[in-house]
Amino acid sequence: MQNPRLAVRYAKSLMDIAIEQGKLDTMYQDMQGIHAMCESSSELVSMLKSPIVNADLKNKTLKALLETRVDGVTMSFIRLVINKGREFFLPEIVTSFVTLYKKHNNINEVVLTTAGPMDEEMKAAIVAKIQQQFQGMTIDLTTVVNEKLIGGFLLETNNTLFDASILRDLNDIKKQFLKNEYVPGLK
Repeated sequence: MQNPRLAVRYAKSLMDIAIEQGKLDTMYQDMQGIHAMCESSSELVSMLKSPIVNADLKNKTLKALLETRVDGVTMSFIRLVINKGREFFLPEIVTSFVTLYKKHNNINEVVLTTAGPMDEEMKAAIVAKIQQQFQGMTIDLTTVVNEKLIGGFLLETNNTLFDASILRDLNDIKKQFLKNEYVPGLK
């Protein structure tokens, strides 16, 4: 059960506290670590979402996992979320915080999918081109390899997909042949 409004509300509250205390970058690092932990451990997420596990055990577990790794404000926030009975939404709150942080700092997420691995020089050239397009924004480039593309690339940013792959070209040609657009013109 997702609740984006609740997640954003809690994330904004944490962001306000982080800005007020001058710990925004620290909180961002903490949230990225918690996000990675939730992504890599389905058991942790299941424990957080379980109505059977009581709040004290959840607090103790997260304290053992995070106390030495995160800032005290982050730990207090996590305790608050658990005490309010909102631990079910903690992974979503963390994701919302990361999104708000990136928006606050003008960081644009870009996912580049290619048919093969790219060298650093090519990545730098692509980032420079994208930065020209999004002036004043920092680019957070994530690269993905998908051999099914055959060649070319997919570029995703700001809910926009630019598809310059060979696979798309081949699919377009296949659709043209299936429609038989040229046969009626031969008569």
